[in-house]
Amino acid sequence: MKRSTAEILREYGPFPGVDQVAGVTFDGQHVWFASGDKLNALDPASGKTVRSIDVAAHAGTAFDGQHLFQIAEDRIQKIDPKSGRVLATIPAPGGGGDSGLAWAEGTLWVGQYRDRKIHQVDPQTGAILRTIAFNRVVTGVTWIDGELWHGTWEGDESGLRRVDPRTGEVLEQIEMPPGAGVSGLESDGGDQFFCGGGSSGKVRAVRRPRRGAAAGSGTETPVAPVGK
Repeated sequence: MKRSTAEILREYGPFPGVDQVAGVTFDGQHVWFASGDKLNALDPASGKTVRSIDVAAHAGTAFDGQHLFQIAEDRIQKIDPKSGRVLATIPAPGGGGDSGLAWAEGTLWVGQYRDRKIHQVDPQTGAILRTIAFNRVVTGVTWIDGELWHGTWEGDESGLRRVDPRTGEVLEQIEMPPGAGVSGLESDGGDQFFCGGGSSGKVRAVRRPRRGAAAGSGTETPVAPVGK
């Protein structure tokens, strides 16, 4: 397993009225982060929040290219980012023990904090399609270039892990500085991750390690039983 120390490129926040940052996602322009009773849109260039949606937002956040998905207690909400309306809800697989949320291959990927798992879920019904087990707690979840990454946070130790989506084997670990916990995780589609900072009220941008041509599983596509 490859290990490295996180290179924090920028810290955003704390933000007015935000005590906790949970899930994070990126819509190509704004970083959306969950803060309990709101979803907030952050401009990563200026570092300012540009709008918010009043909606229950307790854990992971995802974006499918058109809609936001947000974990609220024991359910996952599908939200129109333009109007802020909740369009549909499905049950969350952990029944309230859910953490991270990501979109890939037409499905949702839902982290389970204490159960140390990631479930692939049908976004229409909430049915569990497959499950990957790990040896550490799971916070944020993201896919980038066929790579599955998840955050982990236990005590003062936190980091980002690239894992084999077939076996759960840890292929790479980026260790965060002590006290810089990762509550949510999202890629910008390029060379950085956005990490929710939990009770710090911050969002951190962390450099994503570069991949060589012989990066192995980094060139593979997600293993999913359903298509896009």
